[in-house]
Amino acid sequence: MTEADIRVLVVDDDRAIRRFLRTALGAHGYVVFEAENGQQALRDVVAHRPDVIILDLGLPDLEGVDVTRRLREWSQVPIIILSVREYEEDKIAALDAGADDYLTKPFGVGELMARLRVALRHAISQVDDAAQFVLGDLRVDLARRVVEVRGLEVQLTPTEYSLLSMLIKHAGKVLTHRQLLHEVWGPGYQGEKHLLRVNISNLRSKLEVEPARPQYILTEPGVGYRLRSNV
Repeated sequence: MTEADIRVLVVDDDRAIRRFLRTALGAHGYVVFEAENGQQALRDVVAHRPDVIILDLGLPDLEGVDVTRRLREWSQVPIIILSVREYEEDKIAALDAGADDYLTKPFGVGELMARLRVALRHAISQVDDAAQFVLGDLRVDLARRVVEVRGLEVQLTPTEYSLLSMLIKHAGKVLTHRQLLHEVWGPGYQGEKHLLRVNISNLRSKLEVEPARPQYILTEPGVGYRLRSNV
């Protein structure tokens, strides 16, 4: 994954800080999304599938610590706290909630970039660098997030890739609609089966030779879906 592929969600109610970070991160090739409050951040994590989050603690609707806790209920995306709060108890609370790092304002761009690289390396190291999932003509490089079908790279949306990764993680097992919706979209989406159906249909159209007669992603009627472990 190159820097140009890395999506960063900046969550801060200070427009000047967001603008500064967008410029600084953009200059290093990162793709930047912005949220000005906690609720928007939670929605944007589902919508944009960021690879890392830069999060302020003092948001107008939710504390950054609460946003971190809610994200950790279903996501392991790296979270770097960027806050004016420099007291030890604030840092401990954020890290205990699941944040990966803590940087106080004012900060240097060089240090922020270094912290970003460390957080991303740590996230990637959690996946076996040699991890390859192969099923017939389908090959997925889990470390590089590259999907190929019959030797040709296939472009998936962030949500489609997250869904495929979840199916690969549990290949051969039936995953219920609720499980997939919770793990891929997050809490509150368990009843949105149409989202799942649309994304499964899109995945099949990109991965299957005959999407109407799928060989990889199988439907378990009334229950959910299963990715074959062999063909």
